[in-house]
Amino acid sequence: MGGPRGAGWVAAGLLLGAGACYCIYRLTRGRRRGDRELGMRPSKSAEDLTDGSYDDVLNAAQLQKLLYLLESTEDPVIVERALITLGNNAAFSVNQAIIRELGGIPIVGNKINHSNQSIKEKALNALNNLSVNVENQIKIKIYINQVCEDVFSGPLNSAVQLAGLRLLTNMTVTNDHQHMLHNYITDLFQVLLTGNGNTKVQVLKLLLNLSENPAMTEGLLHAQVDSSFLSLYDSHVAKEILLRVLTLFQNINNCLKIEGHLAVQPTFTEGSLFFLLHGEECAQKIKALVDHHDAEVKEKVLTIIPKI
Repeated sequence: MGGPRGAGWVAAGLLLGAGACYCIYRLTRGRRRGDRELGMRPSKSAEDLTDGSYDDVLNAAQLQKLLYLLESTEDPVIVERALITLGNNAAFSVNQAIIRELGGIPIVGNKINHSNQSIKEKALNALNNLSVNVENQIKIKIYINQVCEDVFSGPLNSAVQLAGLRLLTNMTVTNDHQHMLHNYITDLFQVLLTGNGNTKVQVLKLLLNLSENPAMTEGLLHAQVDSSFLSLYDSHVAKEILLRVLTLFQNINNCLKIEGHLAVQPTFTEGSLFFLLHGEECAQKIKALVDHHDAEVKEKVLTIIPKI
């Protein structure tokens, strides 16, 4: 095939070939793009899910991989990363139920006994997120005594102590498990008085939960508390602490006034919280706060003074 006519056929053939190639390119490129948009990514290994670059919320199959990894590896780096990933995903309510149904709570709970303090902290953080689910609390409550022992025997103001306090605070939002802390109330006040600002606030959040429950009032008032507790009612104390100790006083007073509660007056020993809160020094400190520079503190004091 020669001459101008042959050349024309060749050009047409090349044009058709180029068009076909372009169509195939568009089809394959479009499929890949569609896959990305639909979330159809290559399957991730369990370790890949912990590398920090995977931002998606994990599904049930991926969570199962992660839990298996936690059970099967002793590598502290992988264990810690897996706990962080699991804890982040446990912040979502749907995953809180899935992790429970997959048997994940005991797997995470076993890690709070780990000798590595960072792993212990991450396990407590994961349990803390899981404990937002009330059904999960039924399974998590078996760890309360161990968490208390770690909080009160471990280093003051440590990451583990704060993580444990946060978990205990979540576990006492309702009255269901508060009685399990009955034997640790005096220890809570000790940490309150010796801890730094962050620790004080976290302990007070927990004590406020307990103070709203009339069933815990007697145990709170029996607690042996150093007289330095009253310094928390001084005007220079940070607002986030001062408001909470004022609310603690208010809650306990309200519980005492509930009709029929503590009808038979128990015997409170000297040095107990009862003697501190109902002594003249405490009353004078609270009354002095009526002139506090912060409006919120002043308003709280004005509601308390008539009840002193």
